[in-house]
Amino acid sequence: MTTYQETVIVKKDCVTNPSGNVELMPGFSRNFLKPINVFCDFDGPIVDVSDRYYSTYHLALTDTAEFYRELSPASSAQAQIVVLTKAQFWQMKQERIPDRDIASQSGLAEDQIDFFLQRVVEIVNSASLLQQDKIQPGVTWALGLLRAQGCKLILVTLRDQDEATRILEQHGLRQLFSGIYGTGNSQAAYQNYSQLKTKLLAKAMDEHRVMQANSDSWMIGDTEADLLAGIAMEIPTIALTCGIRSKRQLSQFKPTLIKDDLLCAAHYLVGVNSLQVCS
Repeated sequence: MTTYQETVIVKKDCVTNPSGNVELMPGFSRNFLKPINVFCDFDGPIVDVSDRYYSTYHLALTDTAEFYRELSPASSAQAQIVVLTKAQFWQMKQERIPDRDIASQSGLAEDQIDFFLQRVVEIVNSASLLQQDKIQPGVTWALGLLRAQGCKLILVTLRDQDEATRILEQHGLRQLFSGIYGTGNSQAAYQNYSQLKTKLLAKAMDEHRVMQANSDSWMIGDTEADLLAGIAMEIPTIALTCGIRSKRQLSQFKPTLIKDDLLCAAHYLVGVNSLQVCS
């Protein structure tokens, strides 16, 4: 039994069929008159990367201080380092503060920052740090709910495609997606390339025969890249605040909706009153 099947718990208004899928009892109609296509980002909406990003910052900062201490033992750089708390660091990331400014506020001198930035790029996707990623709360139920209500789920991510697929398989979620579109560039997700995200979304829509300006399709994500991609393809967008951007930052890109997380977005899309679920 998959993680999804084990997690689905319903009240008396719902039943599960032998395959483990959720079905409504007679008298309860589905919310969708037409199938809805949900294009969803990976990092942020589905996977929490905050621990990995903070560990990357902390290790890169430590490595930089050690490098310059050995380079110049008389330097006082080590004493000047101020390691931000995770809360401080993540708030800065959510407000789109550049890594260069984060390094500066952590006590690095201007001539030390390039070394720090290079270390971030070198280690952010290392195997030991990738293990810190975890599935966001409520994601398993959110994806199962959308599929049970007839949605087609399509993953569109800047993460390495094979890596994203492997993580979904590990959590028993791969079978819920009709398509997975990612990159072969391990750095693309951290750099958050908006133009590349738009190209991936356009490819996904084309291969699944979804017309541009389709009101029955949605793009869900947690960054400006996701929202700009949805806007470029003229489909509604849902911005999630559980990821790497704050509500204030996301609001600037005028998404159709802003929700806390994927489960809240799923409840909106299916119409929360059409399916009674346990909290």
